[in-house]
Amino acid sequence: MKRREFCKMSAAAVAAGVLGNMFKIKSAAAFAGEKPKVYFSREITPESLLNLYHRVNQDIRGKVAIKLHTGEPHGPNLLPRELAKALQADIPQSTIVECNVLYPSPRQNTKTHLETLKTNGWTFCPVDIMDAEGDINLPIKGGRHLTEVAVGGHLANYDSMVVYTHFKGHAMGGFGGSLKNIAIGCASGKVGKAQLHGPDWETGKQFLERMVEGGKAVCDHFGRRITYLNVLKNISVDCDCDAHGAKPTCPDIGILASTDILAIDQAGIDLIYALPEKDNRDIKERIESREGLHQLEYMAELGMGSRNYELVEI
Repeated sequence: MKRREFCKMSAAAVAAGVLGNMFKIKSAAAFAGEKPKVYFSREITPESLLNLYHRVNQDIRGKVAIKLHTGEPHGPNLLPRELAKALQADIPQSTIVECNVLYPSPRQNTKTHLETLKTNGWTFCPVDIMDAEGDINLPIKGGRHLTEVAVGGHLANYDSMVVYTHFKGHAMGGFGGSLKNIAIGCASGKVGKAQLHGPDWETGKQFLERMVEGGKAVCDHFGRRITYLNVLKNISVDCDCDAHGAKPTCPDIGILASTDILAIDQAGIDLIYALPEKDNRDIKERIESREGLHQLEYMAELGMGSRNYELVEI
């Protein structure tokens, strides 16, 4: 199966309803009590990124894994490397982490994956391919599809995780936020990613729910020692896993930071949906044609955070 054929497998059903504006979410799934804060800056600079990170890093300590998507060779829509470089330099004992992929790609095995890292400029700090020496199983509590997921074995070497995410579209998930970054991104290439896709290469809600369950395993593993940064820039309908991703038609929006994975992904969606129709038409079509908003619904069902949040603009 060719890479582009692999990525195009998806359900075509349209998700029902449109979310509210960026400031107020009408959702029965919201947690009781104080709303989680999602910090937001319209400036996409290293200084802005660090300012937001310092507002949500209170439980980050010890050896820190920075989970980000390093991309296919010469990926057209990758985030500027200087953002991640500044973040990594600011976090003591930190290492960028990745896992090998399942689809045909130079990133399918560790040797050529390491070569791709050099091609894409990830040479300013160590990058740990976490499944280079195999995988470990993390339990999944309360899921309806999986009871465990195989993640890169080196995940066990880290005390904390900073999830640095390029928020954009995705051929199967509709959109890729913090959830997709840790679910697919931490799953081992040979085992975990196959578990999340399912034995019959699930699409639509089945795939989305398996992906959410994989993300829940990583969240539960780190507990409070995990935090999230979403960068809404170069918002293509395609993921960085597509070496020929479509040119973005959605304008850059800014950076989000939170300790609540559901709140930050919800906020990313709300910011996109609040744009004029001429600016968000393509990305909305991608999200809804893949039933992508179900990620948020199922995250709420599994108790992974709150869809009702306070947006704090910095």
